[in-house]
This record gives sequence, structure tokens and C-alpha cells, in this order.
Amino acid sequence: MPEFKISAALEGHGDDVRAVAFPTSKAVFSASRDATVRLWKLVSSPPPTYDYTIVSHGSAFINALAYYPPTPDFPEGLVFSGGQDTIIEARQPGKTSNDNADAMLLGHAHTVCALDVCPEGGWVVSGSWDSTARVWGVGKWESEVVLEDHQGSVWAVLAYDKNTIITGCADNIIRVFSSSGKLLKSIKDSRDVVRALCKLPPSHPTGAQFASASNDGVIRLFTLQGDLVAELHGHESFIYSLAVLPSGELVSSGEDRTVRVWNGTQCVQTITHPAISVWGVAVCAENGDIVTGASDRVTRVFTRSPERHASAEVVQQFETAVKESAIPEQQVGKINKEKLPGPEFLQQKSGTKDGQVQMICEANGSVTAHTWSAALGRWESVGTVVDSAGSSGRKTEYLGQDYDFVFDVDVEDGKPPLKLPYNLSQNPYEAATKFIGDNELPMSYLDQVAQFIVQNTQGATIGQTSQEPAAGGSDPWGQDKRYRPGDASAQSATIPESRPKVLPQKTYLSIKTANLKVISKKLGELNDKLISDGSKELSLSPSELEMVVSLCNELEASNSLKDSSAVEAGVNLLFKVATAWPAANRLPGLDLLRLFAAATPVTATADYNGKDLVTAIIESGIFDAPVNVNNAMLSVRMLANLFETDAGRGLVIDRFDQVVAAVKTCLANSGSSPNRNLTIAVATLYINIAVYSTSEAMNTSVESSQRGLVLLEELTRMLSSEKDSEAVYRSLVALGTLVKELATEVKEAAKEVYDLGAILQTISSSNVGKEPRIKGIVAEIKESLL
Repeated sequence: MPEFKISAALEGHGDDVRAVAFPTSKAVFSASRDATVRLWKLVSSPPPTYDYTIVSHGSAFINALAYYPPTPDFPEGLVFSGGQDTIIEARQPGKTSNDNADAMLLGHAHTVCALDVCPEGGWVVSGSWDSTARVWGVGKWESEVVLEDHQGSVWAVLAYDKNTIITGCADNIIRVFSSSGKLLKSIKDSRDVVRALCKLPPSHPTGAQFASASNDGVIRLFTLQGDLVAELHGHESFIYSLAVLPSGELVSSGEDRTVRVWNGTQCVQTITHPAISVWGVAVCAENGDIVTGASDRVTRVFTRSPERHASAEVVQQFETAVKESAIPEQQVGKINKEKLPGPEFLQQKSGTKDGQVQMICEANGSVTAHTWSAALGRWESVGTVVDSAGSSGRKTEYLGQDYDFVFDVDVEDGKPPLKLPYNLSQNPYEAATKFIGDNELPMSYLDQVAQFIVQNTQGATIGQTSQEPAAGGSDPWGQDKRYRPGDASAQSATIPESRPKVLPQKTYLSIKTANLKVISKKLGELNDKLISDGSKELSLSPSELEMVVSLCNELEASNSLKDSSAVEAGVNLLFKVATAWPAANRLPGLDLLRLFAAATPVTATADYNGKDLVTAIIESGIFDAPVNVNNAMLSVRMLANLFETDAGRGLVIDRFDQVVAAVKTCLANSGSSPNRNLTIAVATLYINIAVYSTSEAMNTSVESSQRGLVLLEELTRMLSSEKDSEAVYRSLVALGTLVKELATEVKEAAKEVYDLGAILQTISSSNVGKEPRIKGIVAEIKESLL
């Protein structure tokens, strides 16, 4: 079988290319940390040349990509992409970034990191840092099934067939589900975080049915029954992506800068890239070519067919770039130059396997890396090893070495913080693993520490001149991040070994994380659509739209809004969008109303067609069947955010009975398993009511006790069936605050009427009960019940 050679180098992305797709021989898709998805069309051949269009332009890193083949409704097919903003976008490839997406799939609460499609079943499956995978019906655009039971980020998803889904998780477990959500099998033979999955053809010589790859650099081949058939060793670091060629050969890519081709269990070719990571690899089923996406921002096509080889100039550029690339020392480990052979080794010794790496000490004292090409029968130069300070830019010294970042990690109150050194050329999981090992911390912190590193170095580049993290953390109670032991929202992480007391909660919580530019842009797009669809009477006029956008800009600049007639007019316009527009188009209006509720008391005091805001929202039917879950969720978040102002708190408390009845109706109309974002929003609202009712001015009043008894009934009902750890935790915070602070009758009702002790015992014995924060708050509530 001939070797793969470079066919094209597609340059244009401004940051790492994180995911690729190769649906036809004439089209390649790539997704990047530069927040774009690009379509590369073959425009001439030979040699192959491509031109790109930006299909989608978001606001945050895009990590995952999948292509859904053409259907009668979508004759061009659909490109699905997802990333840091938690939204999965579905878009026909003929559209540009200025066109409306065909759908925006909302449901994940954290970064989307994996996507796969099942045309036979008519669905898409996604994986996320929020510890769930979700199944979405194409054309229905709702999360039909949530695959739970994961104890960490779901890094890989595989639509094995229309009845079967396989997931790979940061808890080292591979899970096999039915497409309806039933867990069929848990496979624990992986030794590390599972990062990639791939279906194998029936003709695979090992008889295995799928492959997995993990952070230990090993590819494992399994049957669906969970039998480990074979292990493929060759990669020298994390493996990020897997694909299968039409020939049945397996292709892998990873942190060791390589793409490897496997025939059966043997590596038959290693393609080294001039990059730190090869994040993604995909295969064209039509012609067997390969496309890769790497950290050097380049998308590359490789082929075995001479007629599709790149021009001599492109071939030379690629080979030179590989030879001249700088390899960070920490990627290959500490090197003792005195024990390395000289250049003569390359002429005297042959390699033992394809892809074998040999370090050479050159005459000038530099260290070069070479890999063995079995097909060519020679060593190929793949770069020069440089020390950790080899890239320009100010570094921070720690224990005699230079690092891009040195984070402080608090392990225990009263003790000095631990130092977490990190270079941008490292993999976050590798750095986190070393940190945990060096400090003898529990391995359960691995996923949390690695995600902390990622979040606090987003957008940073090697050799950056600032030591500040490029992206600060968000509110740990916010929509995009869960608080866990070890979580951090700034440059200092906290991993408490003994948790401080949580109860009673004394501060109000709000959910304010948002991208105002994206929301206001979407509002404008949907407004234009209303006009083009003949519903101009519902739309906002150009001046009205301009007013809303101006208020969004003001809010983004100062995190608040000054009281004015423009603000009152603006909230009324948003109310119109939130209640009068078609249900599927209301999200931007509700989202902005949620933010305005926290930013100004005017939202609570304005007149809404003769009614107050709470009454008007409830009477609009948002909480009635059939419930649009996202609309309801944002409405509840708005109610929670009203507690940011005195006027807002007073309004919600005055309408307490209406609010609780509406929320209860909403949850009942949402089915047996409500959306986790909705239940988290409800729990947050109840926390704020509990904080208000137990404040110094209120905790002895009869009204507070009555509210406490009502909330007690709702919270115990929620806790009896809730499985999401964040919703459980927030519900426990609300319930525990009431039990600890209110009159004895609330405590007695909790014990005697609602059997809270039994509920707490059930939670403790469940999966969520294993989380330290859940254990801690359950113990606090039990103590309060004594």
C-alpha cells in the first residue's frame, strides 16, 4: 500500500484547528478556536487547490464538528458545530456566517466537546463538559434523550448505529447506551481519560467492533460486549481523534504531533506535523484521503493517490516545516545530551517500528528528533528540541524552570497555596496529572484541575507577554459552570480538604453569564425574518431595534443600566419579543429581559400593558403546556435575577403564590425528566426566596414561615426525583437554609411530614451523593434536623 503524502495545506484560521470533517472529495470542513467553521471547496486539480468560505462565526472556541448528509428538507446536508458557548449550531453549508442558522440546539450547561450523527436514526449525539451526552432529533431540534451516569466530561460520542450510542468519559469509563437512553454496558478496561471513539468495519482482522483512544496514548479495540480484543501502542502522548479508512485501516492523531495509520494492529505509517497537537483527523469515504487539523492553525489533506499529490512547492514547504519545527522539551521529557548518539547513528542503525522516535545530539550541541519511516527505510528529521524558554515572551520562574503560568492552588485553609506550573505547549491533562501526583492529591481532581487550566489560559499563545490569564472565570453559580471542590473562577484554584460550612446561604444568586453581542445580533436576525415572513406588525422598528442594541452596549460596558425612559421603553420592547413573537423566536428577548432584571430596578417597576412584570409573564402562558423548555428556563432565570434589586425582590415576594404555582405547573408540564437547566434555574429562584425569608428582618415573621412551608413541599418533591448533581446541590442549599433558620414548625414539617431524613439518605446512596459538596451539605442539614 503506498504511503500518504501531502495533498494540500489549507491556511486561513487564526487559531488551533480543533475539528475536521471530509464529507466529499470536493469539500472539507474545519472548526477552530478562532470561533469559525470554514468550508474548503476544491477549485482545481492537479495539483489540488482549495478556496474557503466562513460558514459560521461564533463568539467562542469551537471544538466539535459533524456533517449530516443531505435529506429532502436539507438538500445540502447540515454542518453541526459546538464549543465553549454551550450552543450546538446546525447550518446548511451553502449559507454564510451572516445567514441565520437552521437551528440552535440549547441544553448543555458547559462546553460542547464531541458530536456525531446518525442519518439512519435521524438524530445527532453530543458530549459536553457538563457530564452528559444528549440526543437531538434532526428537524425537531430538541434534546430528546439525555445520557447520564457519567462522572466527568463526556469527551467522545459515537453513533454506532441507529439503536446504539457509545460514550467516552473523563472518568475512564466507556458506556454503551441504547438510543432511547438506557445504559447497556459500562466498560472499565480503559486506563485513562477516554478521548476518542471510532466504529470499526465488520472486516477488521481483529474482530473488534469499535476502537477507543485515551490519554495514556493507547488505542484499544473492543467488542460491543466489552471484551478487549487488542491494544495498539505507538503514540507517545494523548490521542485526540480516530477515523477509519475505506480500506478498514484505522487512523489516529494526537499530542505527539503525529497522525498514524494502522493496518490491523500494526502502525504502517507515521505522519509528523509541524505543530504541538494534531487535534482532529477525518477520512473521505469517496477516495480514502485524510484531513487533519492542528495547533499550528493549518488544515492539511493527505492522499495515497499520486494524481492528488500537492505541488512540489507545497511538499517542500511541509517537509521543511517539519524538520525546522521546535519541539518543547517538556513534550519529550528531560534529555541527557551526554547519553544521546551522534548523527552517525542515523546511518548505522535502522528503526524497529514505523514512527519510532530517536533523539540525536548534533555537533553544535543541539538536539534533533527523527522518526523511522518503515516504508522509506530511513530516518526522517521531525524537528529540534528547545527548552521551555525557547519561545519569546516573558516567563515566570518556578523551581529553576520558566513557565507561561504559575497558578496558586489553595488546598487547605491556613496553609500556603500549592504552585501549579503550566506551559502553553503542554497538554492541560498532562500538567494536571503531574500536579496531582507531585502533591499527593486525589485523582478525582484530575478533570477539575485540567478544566481550570483550560478556562484560565483560553486565547493565550505560546510566549505571551502577560501573565494574566486570557479569560477570567465566570460566576461559579452561573449557567456555564458548576461549582465543584477544586473549581476555580480566577487565577487561584481552591481544593478544600475540609469544606467550610455552606448553610445558611446569605447572598442572592443570579445567572448573568451571556454574550450580549451574540444575543443582540440574533434578535436582529429574527426581527428581519418576521418582516420577510409577513409579520411586520410583530417586529421592532429600526429605531426600536437600535434602542435595544444601544442598551445592550451600555450593559456590556458597565454591567448595569442607568434608570431612564429609554430603559423603560427598552424593557417593554423586550417583553413584546418575549411574549408576542412566535415561541421559537422568543429566546433573545427572554435572555435580555433576564439580564435587564439584574441590571436595573426599572425592569421590576415598569408597566407592562397595565400589569407588573411577574403577572404579565405568567399570564402570557410561558409556563403552560405545551412548555417550550428554553423559554420557561429563561423566564425562571429572570425571576431569580430580579433579586438583584430591592424592587425586584419585593415584586417576586408580593407575587410569591403566583410564582410557585406557575413554576410547579411548568415542571409538571415538562415531562417526567425536566431539562436540567430548567431545574437548576428553579432551584436558584428558591434559594433566593429562602435567603430573603431568612434575612434578619424577616426570619421571625409568620409570612416567612408560611413561605418556608410552601417551598419545603416543592423542594422535597424536586429532590425525590432529581438526578442532576447541580440541581440537587442548589435544592439542598435552599432547603437547608430554610430548615436551619426558620421557625421550629418548618424543621418539624421537614422531619415528620416530608420525611426529609429518608430523602437525604436516598441522595447519599446515589451517584450524586458521592460528590464531596453533596456529602457536606447533606451532613449540615442532618445536623440542623437534630
